[in-house]
Amino acid sequence: MSCTIEKALADAKALVERLRDHDDAAESLIEQTTALNKRVEAMKQELQAHVDQITEMAAVMRKAIEIDEQQGCKEQERIFQLEQENKGLREILQITRESFLNLRKDDASESTSLSALVTSSDLSLRKS
Repeated sequence: MSCTIEKALADAKALVERLRDHDDAAESLIEQTTALNKRVEAMKQELQAHVDQITEMAAVMRKAIEIDEQQGCKEQERIFQLEQENKGLREILQITRESFLNLRKDDASESTSLSALVTSSDLSLRKS
């Protein structure tokens, strides 16, 4: 029986050694997993920081686009106002030109009739 007890003890020692090896392997796996989890968490934080930056940049770009569109609308409105004002000024200029030409025609006809009067007056005065 001593042989079987010795064999049982040897088998028990071998099992204990194997359990220690498995325990060491499990401990190593736990350490690796912990290290990987820390790296993943750090990557998540870095990724979140990038997401926050991108979100902030997108908000700034949206605001810039909104301002640009508002400015474009204001410029279009101002251009329209200036075009309308220009059109009105051209109409006034055309009316003024026509009035001026009519006045010149009237002045020319008056001066012709006046020169006829002046000439006949001059003649009658010279005769006297």
